[in-house]
Amino acid sequence: MHWKSRGGGFGELQGRSAVSTKWTFMLCILSFCAGLLFTNRLWTLPEPQNTITPSRIQDYRTKLDGGSNKNMNVNREPKEILGEASKLNYVIQNQMDTLEKTIESLEMELGAARATQESMLSGSPLADTLNDVSAGGRRKFLMVVGINTAFSSRKRRDSVRATWMPQGERRKKLEEEKGIIIRFVIGHGATPGGILDKAIEAEDKKHGDFLRLDHVEGYLELSGKTKAYFAAAVSMWDAEFYVKVDDDIHVNIATLGATLSKHRSKLGVYIGCMKSGPVLAQHGVRYHEPEYWKFGEYGNKYFRHATGQLYAISRDLATYISINRHVLHKYANEDVSLGAWFIGLDVEHIDDRRLCCGTPPDCEWKAQAGNICVASFDWSCSGICKSAERMWEVHRRCSEGENVLWNASL
Repeated sequence: MHWKSRGGGFGELQGRSAVSTKWTFMLCILSFCAGLLFTNRLWTLPEPQNTITPSRIQDYRTKLDGGSNKNMNVNREPKEILGEASKLNYVIQNQMDTLEKTIESLEMELGAARATQESMLSGSPLADTLNDVSAGGRRKFLMVVGINTAFSSRKRRDSVRATWMPQGERRKKLEEEKGIIIRFVIGHGATPGGILDKAIEAEDKKHGDFLRLDHVEGYLELSGKTKAYFAAAVSMWDAEFYVKVDDDIHVNIATLGATLSKHRSKLGVYIGCMKSGPVLAQHGVRYHEPEYWKFGEYGNKYFRHATGQLYAISRDLATYISINRHVLHKYANEDVSLGAWFIGLDVEHIDDRRLCCGTPPDCEWKAQAGNICVASFDWSCSGICKSAERMWEVHRRCSEGENVLWNASL
């Protein structure tokens, strides 16, 4: 009885023990699941709306491609990216170039408008010519003659005024009846408003025959002055020809007008005494060319161009210089620069030796033979030697005569 009781007690304990183990195992599993559920709810945070994730980038690309990104290469090659960047840079550069050209054109038009307004308000000789404008546009002139001069050349200017350049009412008559504008061309000193500028202002107030440029005077700056002259002249006067003359040569205005009138119907006209001198590489000599190496081998000659004492160009060429003046290269010598600007253009070079006659007896003999010279000077001096003293003598012996100018049909 005793053994049986013990046996029976052990069985009950074993059964209870088995039941308790099963429940314990189940409770552990339930606790583990509850823990996972609780942990996920606690640590899973909402995704911020402004955060850019790879999935969102992919969505954006899909939208840009029309909703399909099956053929899109996400991992693009660096060369492809650089190529697209170069194309974009090229497009931007072209847009910038177009914008700059537009700005330059507007600046030119604004400058011309300001010059016109200022001259009309100041009552200068330019205002008189601008008042005679037809309803269709600016008045047309045959030619504008710009006489290149310097601050130190007062005596030269006076000798020109006393001989071949009409003064006062006669100059105004020349503009109105013959369509010929004549002005001394000069810029300003290194110190604007200084004593040199004031002297020119006083002289201009007396004679009214200057064209002032936005240019700093200097012998080594003649190429820049030439560009500035053509740009200013084109903006102020609508002429068929624009002429540049030095202040130490003699000119027969009627003969010059008649010579140019023969080429009125042409475009791209470049008239002068054409030459092709040597390119001087030696330092210290007159007309030294610092950029001699650009003209080929040592000892080469320049391309054909008009000598600088007097030359004339048609309106289209003067306009070309005006528009492109900021990019046209300047060589040391002004006449070489002008010839270089026309290389590559469809320009007719007209070599007329009457534009470079010698002083008496050369021009005198030709005048007596009925072949009147357009211009006379001494080659040895690149102008009339001691022109301030000798201009009257050259005029007396080689002039076309005053009546010829006023009777000329130009």
